[in-house]
Amino acid sequence: MEDQEIIIQGITLAGKPFRPSDWVDRMCSTYASFGVDKKLRYSPYLKPKLVNNVRSLSVDMKLKQVNPEGFEQLIQFAKENQLSIINPAGEAVTIEA
Repeated sequence: MEDQEIIIQGITLAGKPFRPSDWVDRMCSTYASFGVDKKLRYSPYLKPKLVNNVRSLSVDMKLKQVNPEGFEQLIQFAKENQLSIINPAGEAVTIEA
């Protein structure tokens, strides 16, 4: 995978919106940690993103090296829920976790 980012869209392969609608926020929270100031900090590898009016999750491919297990869990989540995975150009991609 040469792209530096993949995007997991909140839309199924069948074209239906994924529920719950706050799934992106939940994913970002799962990979968050508290800083020394005791404030919650999202992972630099996951970012909410709006793509074609669809709530999506931008995943920095560096996560695969930094946290292989976490990366695999994200890909499994996308596959189990039949979510579209695209590159920044909007082309469908297949990821082997």
